[in-house]
Amino acid sequence: MPRSGMIFRAIPWVLALWIAYIFVWYLQYKFTGADGSVWLFTVLTDWLGVPGYEKPMRIGVGSAELLAAILVLIRRTQVLGAAMSAGIMAGAIFFHVVSPLGIDPYDDGAVLFKEACLVLIAALVILWLRRDEALDLARHLPVVGRYA
Repeated sequence: MPRSGMIFRAIPWVLALWIAYIFVWYLQYKFTGADGSVWLFTVLTDWLGVPGYEKPMRIGVGSAELLAAILVLIRRTQVLGAAMSAGIMAGAIFFHVVSPLGIDPYDDGAVLFKEACLVLIAALVILWLRRDEALDLARHLPVVGRYA
């Protein structure tokens, strides 16, 4: 196999490792109830009109990230993990942009926002590189509310 082919085949795995690393790294804050994580999800749940639901949202998001991290590291489920990762990060970016959190909630140079953007890009690149599998997966999704 030519060297360029090996590099091309390695790209999804490098990106998958990046995604899993970011998700797993931040689980320590979500699952232990670190002050910054509790504050962030309190701001979100209050803004969403569901005050008092910080912990379920924080643990729910962390659980979804853990599942995406696992799926993206398994070859047969990598496309599903990448799709989940893209969805989770699109949501994170959305909330940073439109909610009171803002782009730089911790005054640290917007580290969380930048990492969310990079994870989203990594997930989208995996989906593009494995687009045949992604399209096949999409074809097998149930259609809700089919329009005539």
